[in-house]
Amino acid sequence: MAGMCYGLNVGETETTAPVEPSSKSARRRRMEIHQFQFVPNDAAVAPPLESGKKKRRTMEAVVPVSPPRRCSNAADQPETTSLDLSASPSSSRTEADVVLECPKFGMTSVCGRRRDMEDAVAIHPSLCGHNQNFPSGLHFFGLYDGHGCSHVATKCKDRMHEIIKDEVETGEASWTEMMAKSFAKMDKEITEWSSAAAGVSAATCRCELQTPQCDAVGSTAVVAVVSPDKIIVSNCGDSRAVLCRNGVVIPLSTDHKPDRPDELNRIREAGGRVIFWDGPRVLGVLAMSRAIGDNYLKPYVISEPEVTITNRTADDECLILASDGLWDVVSNETACGVARMCLQSRKLASPTSSPGSDTSATSGGESSDKACSDASILLTKLALARNSSDNVSVAVIDLRREH
Repeated sequence: MAGMCYGLNVGETETTAPVEPSSKSARRRRMEIHQFQFVPNDAAVAPPLESGKKKRRTMEAVVPVSPPRRCSNAADQPETTSLDLSASPSSSRTEADVVLECPKFGMTSVCGRRRDMEDAVAIHPSLCGHNQNFPSGLHFFGLYDGHGCSHVATKCKDRMHEIIKDEVETGEASWTEMMAKSFAKMDKEITEWSSAAAGVSAATCRCELQTPQCDAVGSTAVVAVVSPDKIIVSNCGDSRAVLCRNGVVIPLSTDHKPDRPDELNRIREAGGRVIFWDGPRVLGVLAMSRAIGDNYLKPYVISEPEVTITNRTADDECLILASDGLWDVVSNETACGVARMCLQSRKLASPTSSPGSDTSATSGGESSDKACSDASILLTKLALARNSSDNVSVAVIDLRREH
């Protein structure tokens, strides 16, 4: 019988491979990853070893390259976005270029001191992707402030971006015409739905209990379509879009208030009146002169938007969309100052922050960037601290080129 020594059979005829010492250099040799040369037919061939030379040992991980992923961090589906901004630009545009141009954003929407939440926000980066008309993609930001009930604002959130996308992809009109058609189609859908929904959704929509045909329900709409070179803003109502450019405030929309001189003349020419009842109101009822819905106040209240087209510059810092719950108590200058402070604070962020820490989803707010999220949250808290009595919804979009 063969002898035993430290658990090993001694004297067996079968030979065993020598055990390599468990040293640091031995472990490195076992972990060494050989480099391969990739040829067109996808075959991997190991390079020949160099004779007479001692090769330096290296450890290089071969990481599979996944196809670029389109930015899809919409407001209703937040996700962590990691952008490699150090990549060198290529001569031809690819989908990765579109991803890099998706602006970062932060959004917060709270009920505030109101009984019901009637605001809605829709954010759709890379709305149209890239096509022959818009090779760099278009990014959609929409904010809707409902009144009477939330269902018009909710339907605008669900449908407005789809309508605008169809107009952009199929139409050859100007931006002003495309936006006017889109708002008109949205208003028509609301009118048709209101007539067909009479007495049907009373269990889920409180406005059915008050107005059988939902005619007294409407919503403002401020929509921003951002491309690499332009900002197209369409506004209908008293929500607002403001651009901050190198510390200078540039309003991109004008509130549609009944006492605005041109709106007052338009209402009077249509046979309506503006009555001051806790502020100027159309027929003493509605505190805005344009909105989607509000069938009972037509033709005095219209859904035609005012459209502004602004060329982007290297000095653009951020775009703020907000409902009147913010603008009633916070000035344009204060809002831009708060947003700039939050965006500039990104430079002071700790380099040891955990991965994904620049994506935030707070109660009532969602974002793709912590600095933008902080700005929207801080503006919302400021409005509430100044006793805003309305729902407060704020979206902050980072337009800085270096990001």
